[in-house]
Amino acid sequence: MELKLIGNDGQSAENISASDALFGREYNEALVHQLVTAYMANARSANRAQKGRSDVNKSTRKPWAQKGTGRARAGMASSPLWRGGGQIFPSSPNDNFSHKVNRKMYRAGMSAILSQLVRDSRLSVVNEFTVDSPKTKLLSQKLKDMGLKQVMLITDKIDENLYLSSRNLPNVMVVEVGHADPVSLLRYDKIIMTQSAVTKIEEMLS
Repeated sequence: MELKLIGNDGQSAENISASDALFGREYNEALVHQLVTAYMANARSANRAQKGRSDVNKSTRKPWAQKGTGRARAGMASSPLWRGGGQIFPSSPNDNFSHKVNRKMYRAGMSAILSQLVRDSRLSVVNEFTVDSPKTKLLSQKLKDMGLKQVMLITDKIDENLYLSSRNLPNVMVVEVGHADPVSLLRYDKIIMTQSAVTKIEEMLS
């Protein structure tokens, strides 16, 4: 499998060889959907809470007699059937939304995403990607010169100048190769990886 190696002008300079298993895999939509769903579910924080009938501030006195009134039977005003009563099966901060994804499934799903990015010409490789100082203007101009607008930069290790320069750019994301997630890979129009990051991700997902 060959990947495009681009220069500072954004044009393809040459091709480099890469793993067929990682960048030449068939796209499995069902697996990718499961991977994305699991990632987003695992990112959820269970911070919502509702009141059950035991939590509602209502009297436990029986509203009226069981018989003789002509009205329906009622035990207490905190009944979920009553307005202001407790919730049936209330949400709790202890709710668990996590999905389990096996390691083999994760590797296969990530490989399918990367392979599709290559087929769509959305993934390119650079020798290295750095800026001289932590200034947003420098990074913005460099991306403009390369013809990039919405881009995810994946490096083998975070360069501090590059990271600080990218924080104020809403359509630019800089991550280490170990923190590349399926949702971001699908979201960004263009993915730029350094050569060392390609080598590292091949070791991680092999």
